[in-house]
Amino acid sequence: MTALALAVAIAAAVAAPGGQPAPERAEVWAVGDAATPGAAPRRLAATIRKARPDRFLYLGDVYEYGTRAEFRRNYEPFYGALAGITEPTPGNHEWAGRRRGYYPYWRAKKGRRQPPWSRTRVAGWELVNLNSEAAHGRGSSQFRWLERAVAAGGDCRIAFWHRPRFSAGLVHGDAPDMAPLWNALRGRAKAVLSGHEHDLQRLRPRGGLTQYVAGAGGRARYQLADGDPRLAWGSDDRYGALRIVLEPGAATFEFRDAAGRLLDRSGLTCSPYPARG
Repeated sequence: MTALALAVAIAAAVAAPGGQPAPERAEVWAVGDAATPGAAPRRLAATIRKARPDRFLYLGDVYEYGTRAEFRRNYEPFYGALAGITEPTPGNHEWAGRRRGYYPYWRAKKGRRQPPWSRTRVAGWELVNLNSEAAHGRGSSQFRWLERAVAAGGDCRIAFWHRPRFSAGLVHGDAPDMAPLWNALRGRAKAVLSGHEHDLQRLRPRGGLTQYVAGAGGRARYQLADGDPRLAWGSDDRYGALRIVLEPGAATFEFRDAAGRLLDRSGLTCSPYPARG
C-alpha cells in the first residue's frame, strides 16, 4: 500500500464513531410548522418516515404554545419515532414556554438537554443548528459561537433556524434581525433552511448563500408575493417538505409534496473545510 493510500484508509477509519467509515451519502429531510392536527400533516409525516432519512431537521413550531401536552398530542405521533436522528430548532410558538414543553420533551427523548446551538457533520457537510428565538446579535453568545464554528474556512455547511432571513411571503416576509447570523455565514456556508412562513420557497443566492423556506408542513398556508424577483421557485398551494441528498462536495435539494412527489430540484456544490484537530 502506498503512503497516500494508507493515509486515506486511516482517515476513513477514524471519520466516524466506532472506527466505521463516514457515510459518503446521506438523506436529510427538513420541515417546519408541521406539528398540528390534520390529514395533510399526517400524510406528510408518513412520507418522511417512510423515506427512512439519515437526519431529520425540525424547523420549529409545535402549535399553539408548545406545551408539554401539545408536544405529546401534535408532535409525538408524527415525528417522535425520528427522535434519534432529529435536530430540532425552536419556533416562536414554543419559545416562551420552552422550559415547560420544548426542553422537557427533548430531554426525555434524547436523554440530555437540547443544546441552544450545535453542529454535526454528515456526508462531508456540516449541519449548523442555530436559534432565531434566542439572542443572536453581534454581541450575543450565539453569534460568538458561530464565528468560532466557521473560522476554519470552507463552505460545506448548511445552517438552519426558524424565522427566515429572506422570504417572499406576504405574512412574515424578511427578518432583518437575522442579518448578523446570515452575514457570519456568507462565504462559510451554502444554504440556510427555515420554516415560519407557511409555504415553500427557494430564493436566488445572495453572496453565495441560498435561503430555503420549508414551512408548509401542515398549518394554514401563507400566500407568496407575485413577481418577487428574489424568488427562484415557490409554492403556496401545496403542503410539503425539503429533501436533501448530501455527498462530499455536493448537495441536491428537492421540495416534495405530502405524497412525496417532486416539486422543485436544485443543487449546490461546496469547498471542503479543513479537518478539525
